[in-house]
Amino acid sequence: MTPLFKTTAASLVLAAMIGVAGCSPEAQPAAGEPAQAAAAPVTVSPDVSAVRIGTLEATALRDGTINVPVTDKMSPWANVAEVTALLTSASVTDNTVHLPIQPLLVRDGERVVLIDAGAGGQMGTEGKLIASLRAAGVEPGQVTDVLISHAHGDHVGGLVGADGRLNFPNAVIRMSAPEWAAARAGADAAGAGALLAAISPKVEPFVPGAQVTPSIKAVPLAGHTPGHSGYEIASGDDRLLYIGDAMHSSIISVQRPEWTNGWDSDNAKAVATRQDLLERGVTGTRRIYGVHFPFPGVGRFQRVDDGFVWIPESPDQP
Repeated sequence: MTPLFKTTAASLVLAAMIGVAGCSPEAQPAAGEPAQAAAAPVTVSPDVSAVRIGTLEATALRDGTINVPVTDKMSPWANVAEVTALLTSASVTDNTVHLPIQPLLVRDGERVVLIDAGAGGQMGTEGKLIASLRAAGVEPGQVTDVLISHAHGDHVGGLVGADGRLNFPNAVIRMSAPEWAAARAGADAAGAGALLAAISPKVEPFVPGAQVTPSIKAVPLAGHTPGHSGYEIASGDDRLLYIGDAMHSSIISVQRPEWTNGWDSDNAKAVATRQDLLERGVTGTRRIYGVHFPFPGVGRFQRVDDGFVWIPESPDQP
């Protein structure tokens, strides 16, 4: 499925899950098999990157990349000539917006938390999440909570496997109540009724802004979808804000936050959210985690004369 699945709000919700009819409500362990497999040994992998947040251990997990050609039919930014010029000035030579997908793993006390579930190998992505998770030393059955920023296919596609079974059978799936309501309302139009039935027993909606785990608080980031949430992870004085799809491109969304994006359901709110994130990001102390920014997605915003730029935390990060 191409990124065009994002072109209308009605078709966004759970769209990547079309064709999963026959999903079982959840994967059950075989007779005699423990509900949670033993932790896999941590391996050195280019698809995992440790992220320290105070005393908390977190890990960026590479899932894949969505590549969006800057053309009239594909680009969510309608001003394609300006987009091309901006990308060129940033040394992007193929006139393509590259959007990595890297869900974030957080070990929060006894909780093993996964923020977003990736695309599940759809939309031209590589479907690396499960392998990345195991490289980080965690088996899918050990995940206790999956926090969903919003119900677009590149964030919920990895909730089920190719066999239609839940990838994280022992996890509670959490998303904001407005997002869950929008997901249910749009599931039939998206052809995702089977997925809705599969995940419904696992979903626990929360009030926007709720404390969802001891160290993680949901942060409403309006404009992209009706109940879009970021997640602030806190330990001591250290803060990391997972921004979901409040920003897509580390170049376009940061340097030109006022440019409207066809993937957003409310452009005015989305622009205001981006501008607020940038203003607060350069004055506050919390770091930013961009799920679609260059892997591993951790860094800060910096003010320059004519606006803002993204400064990655890793020196070898593009």
